[in-house]
Amino acid sequence: MHVNQRYVCMRSLFFVMLTGLFVSYIPATLSEDFKPNSIKTISEKPEESKSISQLLYDKMNLAQVLKFEAFDQALQGYNILHPRKTNILTVIDFTLPSTDKRMVVLDMEKEKVLFHTIVSHGKNSGEKYAKSFSNKHGSYQSSLGFYETQNTYQGGNGYSLVLNGLERGINDQAKARAVVIHGADYCSESVIKSTGRLGRSYGCPALPRALTKPIINAIKDGSLLYIYAENKEYMAATKVLTPVAKGGMLAQHDEVKTVDSDRLN
Repeated sequence: MHVNQRYVCMRSLFFVMLTGLFVSYIPATLSEDFKPNSIKTISEKPEESKSISQLLYDKMNLAQVLKFEAFDQALQGYNILHPRKTNILTVIDFTLPSTDKRMVVLDMEKEKVLFHTIVSHGKNSGEKYAKSFSNKHGSYQSSLGFYETQNTYQGGNGYSLVLNGLERGINDQAKARAVVIHGADYCSESVIKSTGRLGRSYGCPALPRALTKPIINAIKDGSLLYIYAENKEYMAATKVLTPVAKGGMLAQHDEVKTVDSDRLN
């Protein structure tokens, strides 16, 4: 055989052997993440990537009654502020129109929804939607943030519940403004049918007459209320929610730090 032909044959044989070694080596060196069964493993364990609040949200079947973002922020405040009455958490979602059921009362111990109902906002906060919020006297606007429920009393609007705003400069004037939970005739399905929205208050979360007493009795004496809205001013001012929650990301509640509520008002 000619020298050049022998060289070409040896070179071809070497290339074939090298290719065979390379192909046989690939499966042994691939990361587990790229092996076919790794896809099955990931799909079998989706819960590992969820936050504690997401797991609880799913367990309580809240998707049909409350936005996750509202629940997530409310739960963070619940964990930080340590309300005296720990079994109840109430959330009002003012991103929804007044024609929707915006108030949700949760039993955190039994992990279930107690009430889901319509609720009115302040008359100067907006018409169908609450868009403007204030802590000022005479504003007739709703205030956002975290509140502690306190005592009940009989007032001009009937059976009512005192609210203590826990966030300085955001809602701490609630008691001075007489912002309380009470019943109102203008908070009813019949008003929605006739006007296309609920009637409005002077800043109070007003409830349907029939539900006022049972809801107040369930949440009174030290439970936490969170009034939520996608509001940049509130998110910039609140000292309760972490930067993670403020950035719109999932809060990791297993690493939450305790805040003394006395510093907030």
